[in-house]
Amino acid sequence: MFSLLSLRFRILLFFGLLAVGGAGLVAVALMFGWSRADQNLPATPFVTAFVMFAFLNTGLVMAVWLLFDENVAKPINKLSASLRLRAHSDVPAEVNAGEARYLGDLAPAANALTQTVSTSLMDTAAKVAHETQRLRAEREKLTSLLSEIPIATILLNPAQEIVLYDTQAADVLSQIAPPRLKAPLGDYFDVSGLLAAIERLSDATQDVPFSLCNVERDMDFSARLKSLGDDGHMICVDVAVQENKTIASRPLIFDFDLMNAPETKQITDTPLSDLCFVPFDTETTGLSVEEDTIVQLGAVRVLNGRIIKGEFMDTYVNPGRPIPARSTKIHHITDVHVAHAPDIADVGRAFHHFARNAVLVAHNAPFDIGLLRKHGAQMRVEWNNPVLDTVLLSAVVFGTNEEHSLDALCTRLSITIPPDLRHTALGDAQATAEALVKLLPLVEGKGMRTFGALIEETRKHNRLLRDLNE
Repeated sequence: MFSLLSLRFRILLFFGLLAVGGAGLVAVALMFGWSRADQNLPATPFVTAFVMFAFLNTGLVMAVWLLFDENVAKPINKLSASLRLRAHSDVPAEVNAGEARYLGDLAPAANALTQTVSTSLMDTAAKVAHETQRLRAEREKLTSLLSEIPIATILLNPAQEIVLYDTQAADVLSQIAPPRLKAPLGDYFDVSGLLAAIERLSDATQDVPFSLCNVERDMDFSARLKSLGDDGHMICVDVAVQENKTIASRPLIFDFDLMNAPETKQITDTPLSDLCFVPFDTETTGLSVEEDTIVQLGAVRVLNGRIIKGEFMDTYVNPGRPIPARSTKIHHITDVHVAHAPDIADVGRAFHHFARNAVLVAHNAPFDIGLLRKHGAQMRVEWNNPVLDTVLLSAVVFGTNEEHSLDALCTRLSITIPPDLRHTALGDAQATAEALVKLLPLVEGKGMRTFGALIEETRKHNRLLRDLNE
């Protein structure tokens, strides 16, 4: 149990024990002296001496503890954080020699070790980068070819969750809701036709036709279902391609790690690596949850520790009121930008679908989540997603005394926010996602591998921000 306490708190307990132990020894010595003295000797001088000693001794011990905490405990925490950054997130964090001057040769030795390891990995990284570039080029060619074929392709894992969709399929799904990996096909279409088609499949039948329907949207597509054995199924949907239609730039979206659907567990018992995260950000008319509203919303999706390129939301929101000039000065959004934008009800419902079955992630979550929940009735949805706050996540990794603003966190993690994207909803959401991707391996390295274990740790920092998972 003692080992679960933070280093600085354990050191505080150690010095506290010294103060109490010293006072106890003096009390015993004074009592022994008083007991051996003349019976008429008053005890008041001994008690006064004990009180003065206890007070002065405690002050001395606490002063030494403050020096030790500032010059030893804090630098050790920073050293361990920088080593974890290098080990788990590939961030070249240097230890400040001035801050670690009382640690002897420990900081230079740690820097030397990590430099040696980094150098040995450079050749491997270069080879991996070259191969990645080749695969990216081949992927772009495949995407281009699939975009020209009037057939939408969707791959499903055995749990009927989407693990791949091409450009044409993205257009089909977008008519219902934002497309997303790991989404059950039932979030978009009635699966009764799919289940009937699966029953008609056999070893002798390569594929079967079926109808892919969405009754609410009055949509009906002709499709064919092909079995992929134990890996799931492939759906090919016939789509009409308008002549001279310009297809929006959208990459082929897939993650074959999703072919093996993880066992469903309670959210608290679910490993962090099995969760889907939706980092998001809002720009608003002001800084009050009660009085202000959203004018822009941006969000991205994180699966298997990677940001899914091509899956994002970026939209203006008509607040139904003028945007104050002081707010426009920060995010540069004017009444002209939002004049023809959808209202918060439409945007909120689309975002609610985009974030379905995912953990919402925000920097200073009580503000952004508070705005969504305030408009919940208007959106006709409930915002009961699990929530992770990168402010609290930063405190878990780097300690409470560090600065935890988004800019400070990005600087610490070597994340660059382009100036033209700072204080835009999508730009800040992307930065939050990049920070999340680098922070998750760090907390896993500290032994917090499930969502429940991580939330339990973040609640220890509730004095910074309130946890929203209650």
